[in-house]
Amino acid sequence: MTTTLIDGIGVLYTGDPEREEIEDAAIVLDGGLVAWTGTSGEAPDADERVDAEGRAVIPGFVDSHAHLVFAGDRTAEFQARMSGEPYTGGGIRTTVAATRRAGDAELAARTLGLVDEMCAQGTTTVEIKSGYGLTVADERRSLRIAARLTEETTFLGAHVVPADMDADSYVRLVAGEMLEACAPYAKWVDVFCERGAFDGDQTREILGAGQKAGLGLRVHANQLGEGPGVRIACELGAASADHCTHLTPADVDALASSGTVATLLPGAEFSTRSPYPDARRLIDAGATVALATDCNPGSSFTSSMAFCVALAVREMRMTPLEAIRAATYGGARALRRTDVGWLRPGARADLVVLDAPSYVHLAYRPGVPLVHQVFQGGLLLE
Repeated sequence: MTTTLIDGIGVLYTGDPEREEIEDAAIVLDGGLVAWTGTSGEAPDADERVDAEGRAVIPGFVDSHAHLVFAGDRTAEFQARMSGEPYTGGGIRTTVAATRRAGDAELAARTLGLVDEMCAQGTTTVEIKSGYGLTVADERRSLRIAARLTEETTFLGAHVVPADMDADSYVRLVAGEMLEACAPYAKWVDVFCERGAFDGDQTREILGAGQKAGLGLRVHANQLGEGPGVRIACELGAASADHCTHLTPADVDALASSGTVATLLPGAEFSTRSPYPDARRLIDAGATVALATDCNPGSSFTSSMAFCVALAVREMRMTPLEAIRAATYGGARALRRTDVGWLRPGARADLVVLDAPSYVHLAYRPGVPLVHQVFQGGLLLE
């Protein structure tokens, strides 16, 4: 196989705790994997050479929370929020109606377009949820579409209760027939544990059924207010508790003492004018933190992990190093992956060459398109 040496790197952020940053660096790719990292002066020979010309290199972003299979538009809802109306999550049903009306080809094209948009901005691993169908057939087709584009697919039948069903009947459907139909296309099961969505008992029932079906656990937790979501996620060994905006001291302690990652989604707070999560509090307590876009048509319609990094630094008291770590290694931890999110020998060769001398520029120059090149599985994407 052809080996590729990328040298002349200003700063290589590897994400590897043993050697997290290397200046005047080089990296060798072989067979879709990272074969070597070090300084340019120590670099071994390779079949091909790429001169980074002083640019920074980081692992590909790992976006561990995204809702990409949908139809329709919620511009009017966004405009209303920006005019002072509060966010309640009720607009999800608007997207459900549009998604049910859409054909498979329309949904597939929309989802692929968003994945391509993410990749062009440096995201090389993305999780995709269902949740805008809320019928057995529509949830299944959403996951079938998602599974063509990523191995990180999440069954989110428990997004909201449809308007034409009562909560108890819908929970039985989600934990029974819907789960059975969707499990072959899903790796994870998720529940929106929140007032106006699903309470603690309902969350436990659905997650328990998903776990019995062989799916890993994720939880939308504590976005709109304090509640049981974070503690349920930690108690059941969920890979991730997502949002974590309103936390009690007991919630913080649970996250810090468990293997559950606190996935923070600052795009949602930006788009809803809500309070941001206190990342500093979580990090100082010893919790593992991830950043993700929460890309969805209602409360966070951004596909840019770089934007979320900038928000995390500006609004959530994270350092640039902590933010880039959360957007790469943290996201991988939230998906329980060891092959992505860092650049150490044996990892998948997913990396981004930035048109900047340091990853700090992602926060220092917010909104500027800094992605120069993206390599996925060792291949340069055009």
